[in-house]
Amino acid sequence: MKKYSFLLLAAFFSLTIVASLGCNKKKDTIAKIYVRNSDNALVSGAKVVLYGESSEPGQQGKVNLSDTTISNSAGEAIFNLNDVYQKGQAGVAVLNIAAKSGTATGTGIIKVVEEVTSEETVFIQ
Repeated sequence: MKKYSFLLLAAFFSLTIVASLGCNKKKDTIAKIYVRNSDNALVSGAKVVLYGESSEPGQQGKVNLSDTTISNSAGEAIFNLNDVYQKGQAGVAVLNIAAKSGTATGTGIIKVVEEVTSEETVFIQ
């Protein structure tokens, strides 16, 4: 009887270890935009808008995603896109960037990859 109890206990612990090693935790999906002026200096306090547009026929101009933030003291505008990307979802998003500080504006695009910090620089003039 002791032999069977030991085997049952060993099987239980083995399954527990295998199950815990097999689970991958979701990592953050971050878009980090650096805002620079024409002198290549980082710009803090710039309004940065990250947005996507539909690529479906007849849906051009329809915004599927839009988020706005202000660049920090290091000139970074950081967007957390964890709500947009779900675990197991395949693909990449290409989003538009619009930045403004005073009368200076700039645009760009960023390729956002799931569970990675994607970075891009936008120059405002």
